[in-house]
Formats: sequence, C-alpha cells, structure tokens
Amino acid sequence: PLTVFLTPDTHMPIFAGTYFPKEEKHGLPAFKFLLQQIADIWQTRKADIQQQSGALQSTYQRIYQATRPEVAQLDHIAIDVARNQIEKQFDSRNGGFSGAPKFPHPSILEFSLQHWAHTRHSPPDNPQTDQQILHCASFTLSKMANGGIFDHLGGGFCRYSTDELWMIPHFEKMLYDNGPLLSLYSKFWQLGADSLFFDTASETANWIMREMQSPQGGYYASQDADSEGHEGTFFVWSKKEINSALDSIVSEDDSIDAQAVTIFRKRFGLNLNENFVGRWHLHGYIAETTLAEKSQLDGDDLHEQLKNIRQRLFKYREQRTHPDTDHKILCAWNGLMIHGMAIASRALDKPTYRESAKQAAYFLKNNCWLDGHLFAGYKDGRSALGAYLDDYAFLIYGLLELLQSQWDEELYDWTLALADSLLLNFEDTEHGGFFFTSHSHENLIQRLKSFSDDAIPSGNAIAAFALNRLGYLSGRQQYIAAAERCIRSAWSAINQAPISHCALLNSLYELLTPPDLLIMRPTSEDSEHWASLSHRYFLPSTMVFCIPAESTLHPTLSEKVATDSSIAYPCTGALCHTTLKSEEEVKEYLQNNSYRVLE
Repeated sequence: PLTVFLTPDTHMPIFAGTYFPKEEKHGLPAFKFLLQQIADIWQTRKADIQQQSGALQSTYQRIYQATRPEVAQLDHIAIDVARNQIEKQFDSRNGGFSGAPKFPHPSILEFSLQHWAHTRHSPPDNPQTDQQILHCASFTLSKMANGGIFDHLGGGFCRYSTDELWMIPHFEKMLYDNGPLLSLYSKFWQLGADSLFFDTASETANWIMREMQSPQGGYYASQDADSEGHEGTFFVWSKKEINSALDSIVSEDDSIDAQAVTIFRKRFGLNLNENFVGRWHLHGYIAETTLAEKSQLDGDDLHEQLKNIRQRLFKYREQRTHPDTDHKILCAWNGLMIHGMAIASRALDKPTYRESAKQAAYFLKNNCWLDGHLFAGYKDGRSALGAYLDDYAFLIYGLLELLQSQWDEELYDWTLALADSLLLNFEDTEHGGFFFTSHSHENLIQRLKSFSDDAIPSGNAIAAFALNRLGYLSGRQQYIAAAERCIRSAWSAINQAPISHCALLNSLYELLTPPDLLIMRPTSEDSEHWASLSHRYFLPSTMVFCIPAESTLHPTLSEKVATDSSIAYPCTGALCHTTLKSEEEVKEYLQNNSYRVLE
C-alpha cells in the first residue's frame, strides 16, 4: 500500500510512506499517531509546507524541461554502452543481472537478442557477431526455465525469485511478465531449436489459455501467491505428499518406470533436503540432458517420461485449493499477452494460440473501445477508467504481431484508429514523446512522461517502436515522425542510463535502420501455404503480412494489389524492391533475412 498526505487546496504531497501498522511495531509509528502528527504539522507549519510544495513543483518542472528534444544526430553510442553495462551486470553463474531478489527483466533480454541480431552478418562466424550478449540472454532464460520461478507443473512464471538461484519465487503470477517471456522463449526456440525453450513457451501459453483467459476472450490480470492463508501452499509438497503421488504414478502408468521417477527426484532435488519451510518447491537442480547422459538413456524417451510425471503431478495438485485469480481484464497487459501469443503461434506452429490472441483482441475492441475512446480495463460486466499510454501502446504493439499471424482487415482498421487516437490524445506536441495520461485526464500536479523500463517496458518505448513499424506498413509518415520525436525527447535520459532504457534502444535501432517489410498477396489456392512460409524463420527485423488476394485492401495498402497469380512485395523502410512472383523467390528472400531456419 501507498500512503500519501496531500494539501487540501493544491493537492501537493506533504508526506508519503508505504505501510503503517494500526499499533506501533517494527520501528513504524502507529497510523493513528501518524495522522495526529500530520494534522499538527498542517496547523502549525503551513508556511514550511507551502515552501516545500513550491520546491517540489520546481523539481517537477526541471524534470519535464529535461525532455526537450535533442537536435543532435541520433547514433548507436548508447546502444553499445547498454550492451557493455549488461555484460558487466550479468551473473555468469546463475543468469540474470542482479543478486537477490532477482527479476526476469524481459526488456534487457529482448535488447540482448536484438543486439546480437543486429551485429550478426554473413557468414555466421563473422568476428563482429556478438555471441556473448546472446549468451547472456539464452543462459538467463535457460536458468529461469529450469528454476523454481517457473511453474514446472502448470506452466507460467512467478513474479520474481527471492534468491539469486531462481529457486524460491514470490509465487504471484502476473500477465505482464508472462507475455514478454512467452515472446522471448518462442524466439529462442526459433533461433536454436532447444526443446527446453519450446516446452517452456508452450506450457506458459497453455496455462494462459486454461486459467487466465475469460470465457469471453480477454486475459485476466494475475493469480495470487497465497492460498489457504499462506504463500506458496498451492505449489509446494510435503514428503508424504510427493512420495505418495510418485508411488501412485509408477503403479498406475505403465509408460513410466521406477528409474524415471528416481531421475525425476534428482532433477528436482527431491533427494535433497527440503528447500521451502520443510517442504519441496520444484526447482531444476540438474538438466534433463545431463541426467540422460549419466544414466545412458535415450534423451527423447526420458524427456517424455519426465513430462508425463509432471503432467500426473499437475493432476494431483489440481485437487488443492487454488490461489485467487484477479479477474480484471487490463488493456495494456492484454496487449503484451496478445503480442506473446501471436509470436508463439508462429514460432511453435500452434494456431490455437493465434485464435486465443484474436479472441482477446476482439474482446477489447468490443468492450473497451467505445465511441472512439479506449478504456483501461474491464470487470464485472463493464469497462472502466479512461485508457493510459500503456494501454494504447501495448495494444498497437500486440495487434501488429497478431496481423502477422493472420491478416484481419477489421483489426488493421482498429490499429490505425488506436494510433491516431494515441497521437491526438497523448503526444507532447511541445517536446515530443507521450504523457502517461491523456490530455482530457483530470489535472495532476505533474503529468508523468517516463522513458525507463520497469517490470514492463516503457510505454514511450513501445509506442515509438510500434508507431515506427506501423508507419512503414501503412505509409503514414506521421507515425514515423512521432516515433522520432519521442526518441529525441528521451535522448538525454537514454544517454544518462542506457541500460534502463533497453526498450527505447530497440526502437532507436529501428529508427536508424528501418525494418524490412514483406506483403504477400497469395491466391486462394496458395493462401494457407504462403501464410505459413515465414513461420520457420527467425526474422527480428522483418515484418511479414500475408493478405489473401480476395481480401478488401485498405486504402493505405492500395499499391499492394493482387494479381492472377500469387505475388509478394518486399520493401526496406519506405523503399520497395522488385516483386517476388514464386514460392522459391519468397523462400530465398526469407532465408536471406533470417537468422536461423527450423528444419
């Protein structure tokens, strides 16, 4: 909780803190005592409070003035500095970028992947290729996927790890963590075909569809850490519980033998001392591949047996009292999950994930987009609160990925409408960038315009990235110009702390080096096949849209006409190249733009 005392007239803060107990304890004053103290200060020291308010207002103004757009030429220097900061902070033993508590930091991981891709040239062994920064991301993701921060039975990631080993998490699961992580694991599966990444991504997406998607289509906000009055109770196992469950599995399932159960115990530390208050929380101590080699077993066969054991334990766990689910449907967090689901649907070849994302998108369009205005969330049958920057930015970001999974003219129209509304209602027309609140929002002591990443990427960063890409797709230069104004407004902040602005640095790179664009117009006979052509390729800097020939074309795409035979239009930024008129030419284009092909 946050406790803030404001002046009754100007609503300037007098004093702020977090939790204050009912009675004095742990060095904290009782809340009643605090109330009396604040009342006394207000009565006896109004002049001091007014002086403090004036100083605070001046500070806010200085912060805002620091966002004046830079006229200097934009360059890659901050990108290189951030890369070095990441390597310096990287935990080479456990993965991640800090000690305990340890957070996933998906913006840093995404930047690391993109930076590697931008430095990779042909041939693949070019010495300029930044393999170390790729290792920082892939090693971290593998440690997290093996660790207790991941739910090895139900799928999905918890909020953070309380230790540096990724072993014992804070057990709350947030939609906004799992959307970006789903995207990352799907991309790394495309990149390296590591089954750990495939399983982690698919089990996360399956959990989302099973437990976090409303019957109407929207995604719920979070699941609580507590059940039955205690944190983690739902997830952990006593000695009696785990032994009984594993014994039953061996006796009831002929496909699982006793040796596999013994290996399962070693993998998850069930042969060691309990790791959570006299109970076990599943944490991967030893990799599956290592156990297969030591046991001289076929890796694929062992993988299937261990997977079956996890699935059986999941069924046992389902009989417990579940943690509560927060059924709010928030536009911003849904945008991040739509983005992740769309990427996973292509990378993992799972059309059901695309359909899940599409259901969420249409739920938001039908319930949170009313009379040209977006609402931030939906609960108990109604939408509530005018939307914020993150709602618009993350939703556009997610819709752009969904359109690459399956073209939808109605969703494309909506994406353009959201972008127009974002510029109209949120852009700082004086300094560039976007305020967190709309121009019609109630007056605040200061309108927040933040550029740094937190648990989620910066709204300004995602707005710049999505607008830049949408500008090249639609040909609307105003989107690209707004993206550049945003980055120029953030330039001072970026250069002061590059690692804190990783999402903006990804946007910067695409501003300096425009993305490639391929618009395919297949005939009805080729439509399904051509739509799947790009799914095998990791294409970090290329957008691919498959618009069937029979689709009605939006005016912004009028030049990408269909013909009697399948055709594709390749572009780099605003510069378009010779059309591609055969499947072989399309494959060659995708191969040249990709960083790996899944066989």
